[in-house]
Amino acid sequence: MKLAALCLGVLAASSGGTSAQSRERAATSARSMSLDRAEITAVGVDASRVRYRGARALRLEVVRAGATSDATFARLDGVQARDFTIDLVLAGQPVKNDTDARGFVGIAFRISEDSKKFEAIYIRPTNGRATDQLRRNHSTQYISHPDYPWHRLRKEHPGQYESYADLESGAWTRLKLVVRGTTAQLYINGAGQPSLIVNDLKLPAEEGRIGLWVGPGSEGYFKSMTIRKRQP
Repeated sequence: MKLAALCLGVLAASSGGTSAQSRERAATSARSMSLDRAEITAVGVDASRVRYRGARALRLEVVRAGATSDATFARLDGVQARDFTIDLVLAGQPVKNDTDARGFVGIAFRISEDSKKFEAIYIRPTNGRATDQLRRNHSTQYISHPDYPWHRLRKEHPGQYESYADLESGAWTRLKLVVRGTTAQLYINGAGQPSLIVNDLKLPAEEGRIGLWVGPGSEGYFKSMTIRKRQP
């Protein structure tokens, strides 16, 4: 009798675990896309379909010369989420070598319908292998538009919303961005630990559009993306 009860207990625990895993899978929906064929709405950027380093890609470059706004991205039509995991293959580099641009590229998320509010996490590829340690420490960045640009966050919270990561300018780079509620984690090139952790996203935890972000003086190449939306 004791053996039978033990077996039943093990079976129930196993079934419970399987049930939990099934619920997790059911709560998550995945969508993959080749970005050179994606339907987009350009916001402050010029977009073109190109071949780059042996692959088809969507190329983005900021079109407003001297623009101070961070609202420069290609919004992916029909893609929106609150909580999600995005796997993205991208590359970024300065348009010109003699510039202060760092090859800024990344992911914009929770974009409002009028594109006036959004959050973004991006990388500065030329900083990743700089000979200046301070520049290296600024390889990744979180921003929240319009109230929290990078320079405000750096001034008020030095080192909290940016970090070091090993990056190569112009090289294909794998980003994984995990957003849950008011937290975000950025993983780079398959690393098991995040390069950047943000525990207090500034905008409300609401569903919004997803976009491919590029910064001034930089050209971004976006190859492919998978988004897994998690139901709250």
